[in-house]
Amino acid sequence: MIAVVLPAVPRVLIAEADPWSRDLLKQVLLSVRCDARLDLCANGQQALELLAANPYDLVIADWELPGVDGLNVLRSVRQRKRNPPLPFILMSSRNDSVSVREALPLAPSAYLTKPLNMETLTHRLQDLLLDAGESVSCEAPSLAPGMTLSVYLEHRRELADGASLMMDVQLAVKRSLNPNGLDLKVLEDEIRIDPQVTAVLIAAANSAAQHHGAAVQTLSQALHRLGTGQSMNLILGLALKRSARLSDPFLADYAERYWNLSLHTAEYARTLARLLDLDQERCYCAGLLHRLGDLALLRCLQEWKQAGGELDEWEEVGDALAEFSAAYGSALRTRWRLPLELRELIAAVYQLGGGVYSREALVMNMAAQLALLTEHEGVEALAKSRTARLLKIGLPELMRLRKK
Repeated sequence: MIAVVLPAVPRVLIAEADPWSRDLLKQVLLSVRCDARLDLCANGQQALELLAANPYDLVIADWELPGVDGLNVLRSVRQRKRNPPLPFILMSSRNDSVSVREALPLAPSAYLTKPLNMETLTHRLQDLLLDAGESVSCEAPSLAPGMTLSVYLEHRRELADGASLMMDVQLAVKRSLNPNGLDLKVLEDEIRIDPQVTAVLIAAANSAAQHHGAAVQTLSQALHRLGTGQSMNLILGLALKRSARLSDPFLADYAERYWNLSLHTAEYARTLARLLDLDQERCYCAGLLHRLGDLALLRCLQEWKQAGGELDEWEEVGDALAEFSAAYGSALRTRWRLPLELRELIAAVYQLGGGVYSREALVMNMAAQLALLTEHEGVEALAKSRTARLLKIGLPELMRLRKK
């Protein structure tokens, strides 16, 4: 291990091609040094340019970077003969002895194989960025002078991290572990009710780093494509983010209501899809994710309060949800590149467009209408609706659905 004199605020370069793995590294590092200045890049050439322009205290790079690979980035760093040597963590999916022997002469501070062991990575970062027994705490970023809630929410729309977690993901992962490792089926059963976890895993499974096969549209497909190690890392990484859970009681109550509405819609959609011999899991996912924008907005409202902003709980929260929720949901689905077919099913929850509708889109529209009924409302009006006629679903079937 290379000994270093710690700077007051370390500057760190993370070079990783996959955006979801890059974000995971960022969150783990910030959990160790929340004050760190971070530069992120997606290829080796960018890494070399940043290294030439900035003094870094640590570099984390993937061997399999496009263009100039991570090993050659490390080689370039060592050729500069800095004293003391620049700490450099090299990551790789290669765990063979030949690859390890190739890297060792360049003296990486650590050689970590993928999927990463989060505990090992955290310990390495603590060794490199903290003195023994030292810890660093950071306050929430403060608002810019004169910042209004509307401007803040508009700015955050394209940067929001998504919804807060609606369940204890650490406990879910722990329950899914057995002596043979992580059981993906048990993990799926544990996390399938959380919109944020579901959306992130589907998005990560469709990223460029997972460029094989058809688009992933369900949680089960995402877990199997990502595998046990990467799935577990991404899930646990979500818990490291700021406002990962809603601590404000008023906002948490709002989130609970939207979450329950999502769950009810998802369950109705799955039951209807089973009845009509359609894709049950895809319909379930669409129902679960349709309120992602509302939940993401509530997370941003908590961050607004944590940054010192004032919030009229009744009027301003309601106005913000009415004005921004749809835009937040659309921005997230687009930025995370959720498959078009899944996004179309989510859109059908709210309304049916013109033209020909798929039977799954009709299922989503009917599921949403069922979920919105109060306990005192019957299904007679729904049985006469256009959606019910197109699905050829009558009053008896709807009454049985309502009783489940």
